[in-house]
Amino acid sequence: MLLPTYDYFENMRQYNQWVASTMKAFWENPVFGMSPSPIPSTLAAWGRVTEHSLSRITSKPDWGIDSVVSDGVEYLVSLETVKSLPFCDLIKFQSTSPKKVQSKVLIIAPMSGHYATLTRNTVVSLLPNCDVYITDWKNARDVPYSEGKFDIEDYTKYLIDFYTILSPKINVIAVCQPVPLALAAAAFTSKNSPKSNPASLTLIGGPIDPDANPTDVTDFGHRASMETLENTVTMPVGLNYKGVGREVYPGSIQLASFIAMNQETHNKAFLDQIEREASGDAFEHDRHNKFYDEYLAVMDMTAEFYLSTVERIFKKREIAKNEFELDGEKLDFGAIKSIPTFVVEGANDDISAPGQCKAALTLLTNLPKSMKKFHLQKKAGHYGIFSGRAWRSKIRPLFLEFINQRYNS
Repeated sequence: MLLPTYDYFENMRQYNQWVASTMKAFWENPVFGMSPSPIPSTLAAWGRVTEHSLSRITSKPDWGIDSVVSDGVEYLVSLETVKSLPFCDLIKFQSTSPKKVQSKVLIIAPMSGHYATLTRNTVVSLLPNCDVYITDWKNARDVPYSEGKFDIEDYTKYLIDFYTILSPKINVIAVCQPVPLALAAAAFTSKNSPKSNPASLTLIGGPIDPDANPTDVTDFGHRASMETLENTVTMPVGLNYKGVGREVYPGSIQLASFIAMNQETHNKAFLDQIEREASGDAFEHDRHNKFYDEYLAVMDMTAEFYLSTVERIFKKREIAKNEFELDGEKLDFGAIKSIPTFVVEGANDDISAPGQCKAALTLLTNLPKSMKKFHLQKKAGHYGIFSGRAWRSKIRPLFLEFINQRYNS
C-alpha cells in the first residue's frame, strides 16, 4: 500500500526539474534578450540553477581523482576495487608519487546520507604520502531485496572483514557516523583476531557518547520515538529500482533534514547563485556548484541501519556504556590494549560536538596513555576537521606524524 510513496517523492523531483527546465528554455529565448527588464534573465537563471540542483539529488558524484600534485610534480592515480560486497565496495587509490614511508590508510566514510565522495578532499590530501583505501557505501535502493538486511551489526562485520583483508599495518580513519562502529570492530579483533588489528585508529568527530555534549542532531534520538521514526521517515523502495520493496530511509528526506538545520544559509546561497547566473558571473565548476553538487547528492540507507543506529547508539548509548553486542557477544573496549588511538574534534562542530568523540579515550581503559592522542581544532566545524582547511593545514600533518611515529618505533 505504501509502495507508491517512494515513487511519489521521485516523481515530484522529476516534475520540478521539468518545470525548471521549461522555465529556463522559455526565458532564454532570444526575443527576451532585447528586453531592458531584468525579469527574463532572472527567471532563466532560476531555471538553470534549479534544474542543475535537482538533477544532482539522484546522481552519485564521480571521484574524479586522476592525478595528484606533490612538491610541484603531478603524479597519476589509479583506482581499483579490492572487494565488492552487496552494500559496499572496498576501493583503493594509489599514486605513482615516491613515498618516504609506505603507509596504508583505510578511510571509513560515513553512511549518513551522502556518498563516500564527500571525503574526496581527504583522499587527495593523503595520496602523496599513502596508499588510500576507502569504504564506498552503496545506495540501498540499488541493492536487491534478496541480499537481505543491513543494520549496524552487519556494518560492523564489514569493517572487521576490511581490517582482516588489509592487515597488518593499516591505519584507520573513521569520519563522523562510523566512529563508534570502527571502535567496536577494533574491540572485536583485539579479542578474537589480534592479527587483524589496525596499526592505528584515528577517530574524527563521531558520536561515541552523544550525551557528552548534545547537539540538535545527536539529541534527535531522544526527541523522537522509534515508532514515530519507523512510521514517518522509512518506506519501501519504489518500482523503478533494483531494491524494490526494501525498507529505506530515503536520501530525499535526509536532505530535507540537512537543509532545514541551516535553512537561511542555504536560501541565501541559492539566491546569490541565481543573481550570479543572471549577471553571467556563474560557471559550471564555480564554488557554489562544487559544494552543492556533492551536498545535494544523497543516497538511501536501509531502514534497519538507520533505526538501529538511533536506538542503539543514541537512545541506549550502547557504545558509551560499553554494552555493545555483536551477534550476541558483548564487546569490551578494554580488550583494546595495543592500537594507538588519535581522537580529533572541532571546537565549532555543531553535529558531533566536542566531548562526544573524546569519550573513546575514556573507554580504552587498558590502552597505555602513551598510545592515546587528542587534538581539539580551534574554530573548526564538522566538515573542516576531515576535509576543509583545518584538515589540510593542521590535522593532516598531525595524522601523518602520528602514523609515521608508530611505523618507526
